[in-house]
Amino acid sequence: MDTTFEQPARARLITAENQELPVPATLRYSSTDPLAVCVDFPPEVSLDGRGVTWTFARALLEQGLSGPAGGGDVHLWPYGRATTVVEFHSPFGLALLQFDTPALRRFLLGTYAVVGAGEEDLEEAVEQGLSALFGSV
Repeated sequence: MDTTFEQPARARLITAENQELPVPATLRYSSTDPLAVCVDFPPEVSLDGRGVTWTFARALLEQGLSGPAGGGDVHLWPYGRATTVVEFHSPFGLALLQFDTPALRRFLLGTYAVVGAGEEDLEEAVEQGLSALFGSV
């Protein structure tokens, strides 16, 4: 059975001019992909007018709440006690966003209520990932 947990979040986009622009986001977790979390952004805040979803490891979110974490396209780190910075890299550039740390912690705890830490079915997750990769889904 697929269980999805979603939580609205307020992010602040940090511009090149060091301005903070509010950006709505939805944090999402699904039991069908237990190792990952998603951050969904609505079409009105994307460059091409389509919604954008970033998917990365739930463990990365957990690590980034207490210290610098990440590699590749997603990096996270705490910025003071109440803010976590999330940096998304794409071929079109990068986006630097700030999230309220307590909101990210609440979301992470909510994901553990769906699938506990260490209780992920890794065999099924790998099978689904390979099926998606090779187009047999």
